[in-house]
Amino acid sequence: MWLGQYSRSLVAGSLNSQFPIPNSQFSILNNATFTLIALITIALILEKAGFFRLLALQATRWGLGHGRILFTLVLLLGVSVTTWFTNIGAALIWTSTVVEMLLLLGFSSRSILAFVFATGLLADTSSLLLPISNLVNLISSDYFDISFLRYSLVMIPVSLVAIATSFGVLWFFFDPYLPTTYQVTNLPSSQQVIRDPLVCQWSLVILGFLFIGYLIGQAFGIPVCLIAAIAALILLALAGRWFHHTPAIIPIKQVGREIPWLAIFLSVAMYVVVIHLGNAGMIELLSQLLAELANWGLTLSAIGTAFLATILSSVMNSLPTVVLNAQAIQGTTGLEPTIQEAMVYANVIGCNIGAKISPIGSLSTLIWLQVLASKGLNLSWVQYTRMAIILTIPVLFISLLSLAMWLPWLIA
Repeated sequence: MWLGQYSRSLVAGSLNSQFPIPNSQFSILNNATFTLIALITIALILEKAGFFRLLALQATRWGLGHGRILFTLVLLLGVSVTTWFTNIGAALIWTSTVVEMLLLLGFSSRSILAFVFATGLLADTSSLLLPISNLVNLISSDYFDISFLRYSLVMIPVSLVAIATSFGVLWFFFDPYLPTTYQVTNLPSSQQVIRDPLVCQWSLVILGFLFIGYLIGQAFGIPVCLIAAIAALILLALAGRWFHHTPAIIPIKQVGREIPWLAIFLSVAMYVVVIHLGNAGMIELLSQLLAELANWGLTLSAIGTAFLATILSSVMNSLPTVVLNAQAIQGTTGLEPTIQEAMVYANVIGCNIGAKISPIGSLSTLIWLQVLASKGLNLSWVQYTRMAIILTIPVLFISLLSLAMWLPWLIA
């Protein structure tokens, strides 16, 4: 519901603008958008095949009936899902799977809230890991021509610090909500949750192909979206039994209908807003602010850039924010190369982690809230924002400090 209302307001505002929109401006969004569609297609096929339910089932078994162990396992699996299928894929699929699992185990609404809120927060935190893990990362990498390897070298250590900090904060905040024990006697068997064994058998091979493909693609200049699209087509062929004489188990047309087209359309509409704001002088204003921040050294420049991104994302979403700030960083003259690079990555951190403060801060949060509402779990904006501020600010600050320490060492 929120996603639809937000989209209508955004599109109406962009259509009423008096500024011309050159078609060339949209090229920056192509790689990110098509990569997102391909990765969500892969995630939805695996979800229909029972892959994620199998992961959740294994987590409940590995938890050995201890609520705190299960909490840790669910979060770690959520990190893996986000890394490969973006934070939007995690919000769309892993959240729903976790809620179903917890309802099956008979958890209270307080315990379910602890699990799903922690999962949602960690999804955006861990989406820093790879360029493909978030639309923000893809857009920023394309804009500054950052290679897959370079991005990973800088952000994987920072992401690990952010994930570890998130675990600590989440444990401290949600520990009273976690059940001490749970029953594992009535769990379904693996055969009962797997719907398409062929797809599940090939799933890890496809994911391995994706990672190797990204590394090879970087060496030969192959777009990330093309590699993701090839993986999606291979999985579609397996699920649809294109080369077999047996009927498909997974309804492929249903997969197409369940892709969050509204969220994808919204990302394009947001870019229209960016163009309008840039034409209205927003980029020049941001460039002046960034130039002032640069005088305070690398650490304060990174922190200031990220908190600026956090404030803007909280008001108008992370996608227009990352592009506006990227254009402002590029347009700021006289920046030292190290400080400029720190600002680029700080902008990504602010648009990923800082955006969690507001319900409209990221598309994944809007989709996450929509999934919760469909499961009968409703959070008010006040409830969400209160918890998000408490949980997000420490993670954001420590992540920025780790960037400020790691990046100069890496460059040296």
